[in-house]
Amino acid sequence: MNDPGKHNRPEISDDPAELRRRAEARLREQKIVKQSDFSTQRLFHELEVHRIELEMQNAELQKTRDELEVSLEKITDLFDFAPVGYFSIDESGVVLDANLKSAALLGVERSRLINRNLLLFVDQKGRPILMAFLKNVLAEPKDQECEALLLKKGGGTFWAVFRATSAVCPAGSRRWCRVAFGDVTARKQAEEAQRRLEDMADTNLGLNREIVRRQTVEQNLKKSDQSQGRLLKQARHMQGQLRHLSHQILQAQEEERLRISRDLHDEIAQTLVGINVQLSTLTREAAGAPKGLQQKIARTQQMLEKSVEKVHLFARKLRPALLDDLGLIPALQAFIKSFTKQTGVRAGLTAFAAVERLDSAKRTVFFRVAQEALTNVARHAQASQVEVIIQKLQDGICMIIKDDGKSFQVDRVMHGKGRKHLGLLGMRERLEMVSGSFEVESAPGHGTTITAKIPSGKAARVDAPLMDSPGSKLQRS
Repeated sequence: MNDPGKHNRPEISDDPAELRRRAEARLREQKIVKQSDFSTQRLFHELEVHRIELEMQNAELQKTRDELEVSLEKITDLFDFAPVGYFSIDESGVVLDANLKSAALLGVERSRLINRNLLLFVDQKGRPILMAFLKNVLAEPKDQECEALLLKKGGGTFWAVFRATSAVCPAGSRRWCRVAFGDVTARKQAEEAQRRLEDMADTNLGLNREIVRRQTVEQNLKKSDQSQGRLLKQARHMQGQLRHLSHQILQAQEEERLRISRDLHDEIAQTLVGINVQLSTLTREAAGAPKGLQQKIARTQQMLEKSVEKVHLFARKLRPALLDDLGLIPALQAFIKSFTKQTGVRAGLTAFAAVERLDSAKRTVFFRVAQEALTNVARHAQASQVEVIIQKLQDGICMIIKDDGKSFQVDRVMHGKGRKHLGLLGMRERLEMVSGSFEVESAPGHGTTITAKIPSGKAARVDAPLMDSPGSKLQRS
């Protein structure tokens, strides 16, 4: 503490000669007069001088003590109430001294912090880092720095930055250093937030680039979709045109077959028959002719009869006259009879009379499907029996052609390439001409079943009973 009277005390020099001179001067001022001998006076003088010297030294010491107390109080205040924590730590991490701030940061009393190892307050992962830090501080006399995660008593953590410098140690004493540390959790959080912001910025930049890329891709896809839409529309239009053309070709083919069949039947066959009649007349008139001439005329008649038969057969293959003259059922009966005779495969027909109420185009489609199906059976199925069934549906008529021959892979045949597959495709095309449908089923041990369905339309009634004629029953050869 400060001494109120310290300003009245004289200043005393550290030099003994100066101190004695000043003491003698003060003694003269006191005007001390003693009635004694010279030696006694001299001794008394010396004692007084020494007394004054001691008083002056005591005053100076008191002043120094007061100043030291003030300085100590200031230093203590600065040490304890500093905004950062201070430690004195030895080389093993034991806390030798600590200020109040360090105890407050760690949440313990200062008395419980002294002589405890600081590593107890450091996170497990940070302990090796702190020990290496202390080792480097004691090895090199310079300020060093590190960061560690500290544990508070009772729970909780905070990040601290340590700054330390080694202390001057007397010889033989343990080494120690002075450490200052502060709470940098807010800074770490700010750095982490900044890092996250930078990561988010990078992510947003990447997202923006991805958005731009996807927008570009989307625009390209839209353009591609539009282009594909146009191409698809054109393809559908061309497909429709091709289908229409195919239907026209089939229709023209059917009409041409009808015309050729009629020409063969009406003109060529009639011409050949006429020639045969003329040859018969010539034979009667040449009764007296040589026998060789009669034989030649007979052979010519046989050739003409075979030619007429072939012309009729060719005409029936092109377009049976029964289909146009009598209807579908008689035409199918005649074809099935001829099929059985030529192939040896037993064939039968079951039908009902209302099928004849279909228009000519639909009856022709049914006939051509049956004709193509039976031709395929003869060529590929190796069947012993085949049935043709025409039955009524709720909204149309169905023809079922079933054989007991060997099976085949429908998808491969229907979508394959080659001339041998055109028969099935031709059936489907013909049925599509009249808005019909076409199905093929084939399985090992069960043969092949072809189903052709045609809607009846308003003009046809399919509720008529089965025909009583023999052609409506299952006919077998």
